[in-house]
Amino acid sequence: MFTKSILGGAAFVAAGALAGGADAQERLAFGATNSQSAHYAYFAALTSIVNDALSDEYQASVVETGATVDNLKRMARDQLDIGLITTSSLYHAYNGVKAFEGNPIESKLLWAYSLAPQNVVMQRDGEYASLSDLDGVTMGPGMRGSSTEATSEDVFGLLDIQPDWVRGTNGELANAIKDDRSEGFVKSAVGTKFDALTTDIAAFTPLQVVGLSDEEVAKIQENLPELSIVEMPGGDMENTSAYKTWGFMIGVSARPGMDDETAYDITKAVMENMDAQAAAFPTVKGQDLAQLTLDYATSPLHPGAIRYYEEAGYTVPDRLR
Repeated sequence: MFTKSILGGAAFVAAGALAGGADAQERLAFGATNSQSAHYAYFAALTSIVNDALSDEYQASVVETGATVDNLKRMARDQLDIGLITTSSLYHAYNGVKAFEGNPIESKLLWAYSLAPQNVVMQRDGEYASLSDLDGVTMGPGMRGSSTEATSEDVFGLLDIQPDWVRGTNGELANAIKDDRSEGFVKSAVGTKFDALTTDIAAFTPLQVVGLSDEEVAKIQENLPELSIVEMPGGDMENTSAYKTWGFMIGVSARPGMDDETAYDITKAVMENMDAQAAAFPTVKGQDLAQLTLDYATSPLHPGAIRYYEEAGYTVPDRLR
């Protein structure tokens, strides 16, 4: 018997008998993010799912990386087989725009697992009624180097609104709000509610969310197709009724050139084991990840993933083919 080892698409054959006479396995590298992140734990769970469900075919391992953009570049170099992405960064890579200008990466989406609405969170006593009120206001665009920061700059630039941006880590931006050195920041929500950091700020400083007008929604949809418009319920803590904001999904894409069968096998194994996913990343509990993917994806799905979704009874829209 021979062991076939494939890591990042570079195949070689190594002699040696497999223990117990098992079939040849394809080695898969799953690119995640920093090992301290909850998303790293999610990807570790993915490797366990694949190794348990498809032990005869695959041997998967998780790789610590620099997250979304790094993963896409590594997949383009055949160093990773699947990777953590945001739907916005994947759109940019697939279409060769912005950070990937002139260097498209034909990575296709397998599934998305976490919706990341971007809340414009401001101190309540500022009485900000619209995004246009934030012109010249001191606030943070999101953690330095994050997708939130880059996306906030795109949205505010499109709307011709120029806050006085404060840069820093999430913790530094939060402290600036608490100390009245900043009026607010843009921060990813968890589902449709404040995340833990924003809730902590609200315990000391009453906050509000500033939503999008219908005109702003239309402008974003026309000019920033990589983003999704998310309808949020609002509430007492957010100091708002239902409102709209922009957002993106966090998901998993495949390296360019991944064969349809491998993509199908991985997608099927993961979609049919929600318990292991929820144990590692609780926000997926009770979610229909297939439908979320079809609702919020902004670039094409891998044909192997499409095959699974259609077998499972979902209708895949033409825009994702």
